Amino acid sequence: MNKRTATGMLIMVVGAYMLMSASSVAMAAEGASKAPETSLTSLWLDNRGAAALGGAIGAGLVIIGGARGISRIGGSAVESMARQPEVAGNISTAMIITSAMIEGATLFGVIVCLLAALKAGADS
Repeated sequence: MNKRTATGMLIMVVGAYMLMSASSVAMAAEGASKAPETSLTSLWLDNRGAAALGGAIGAGLVIIGGARGISRIGGSAVESMARQPEVAGNISTAMIITSAMIEGATLFGVIVCLLAALKAGADS
């Protein structure tokens, strides 16, 4: 892992922590007349918020992975066509079929993340 990746991951973790902390502060302003809660769980997201956040992060990661796979296929196919123009038709066909398979797997992953988030949100 290089320094840039580590810095990006650290920024994401700090941002997620700040998001979770800010939601408890915003909720505290709504119930100012009530006695303050002292439990540790009041500092974090509730079940619905955590399920929605987990589903969104999971779906985002699935889409990033699918986009990276399809872009690598496209780049390799263009490079192969430039080296051997006589087999461009075969390479193009294989590229489209493989891209469709990756896109189908990506769609399946996004649906699973969405269903998991909705199921967890409905249970709470």
